[in-house]
Amino acid sequence: MKNLKSAFSILTIVLFAGMFMVSCKAKTDATATTEQTETVPPAEEGWITLFDGTSTEGWIGYGKEAFPAQGWVIEEGALKCQGSGEGEAGGGGGDIVYNKPFKDFRLQLEWKISVGGNSGIFYGALINEDPIWKSATEMQVLDNVKHPDSFLGKDGNRQAGSLYDLIPAVPQNTKPAGEWNTVELMVYQGTVVHKMNGEVVVEYHLGTPDWDAMVAASKFKDFPNFGKYREGYFGLQDHGNDVWFRNIRILPM
Repeated sequence: MKNLKSAFSILTIVLFAGMFMVSCKAKTDATATTEQTETVPPAEEGWITLFDGTSTEGWIGYGKEAFPAQGWVIEEGALKCQGSGEGEAGGGGGDIVYNKPFKDFRLQLEWKISVGGNSGIFYGALINEDPIWKSATEMQVLDNVKHPDSFLGKDGNRQAGSLYDLIPAVPQNTKPAGEWNTVELMVYQGTVVHKMNGEVVVEYHLGTPDWDAMVAASKFKDFPNFGKYREGYFGLQDHGNDVWFRNIRILPM
């Protein structure tokens, strides 16, 4: 009988220890799941990935039928324009566009520029206008320290984040060359917002008397299609300098 009691006691201890270990494992798993949920944001419904870091599918050269054979490459998950050192003359790739037009949308991406570099993010482009900047408005991408455009224009309206040559980005919160900047562009029923590194830096309204007066007093006054198209193409500029873009996605509204 004493042996039976001892065996029963041992069995009880083993079962209790097993239940304790299962309980601890469940708590650990739950904690891991919570941490993963907090650090990895869930996919958001409706967003369309335009560049996933591995493929140039959907992208073509501006005015072309295919992606450039040279001048643009994928590098470490980013879409890179390979600089030619020729500045405004551009490189071997030329400007590129996503081959589907969008009207009202939120566009998100990240960019970084090389030292002394210049580029741009175009939107509202008319696909058969040449060059692209004769129709598309542009969010400037720039090394504000070394590129001459930073000191030209008016009141900083050629610095990074600005509506190029029209409205300066305020506050001017661009990160130094070689560092990633986050961007969100919103276009909705003529209202346009540039958001950079978490702050709204530009807001304007297409088609208003203020817009028309601003364009009439600018270098774009002689281009009748400039800023006229509510539905247009999104593009990235080859300005002859190294520039990288990644995590590009859009939410039609």
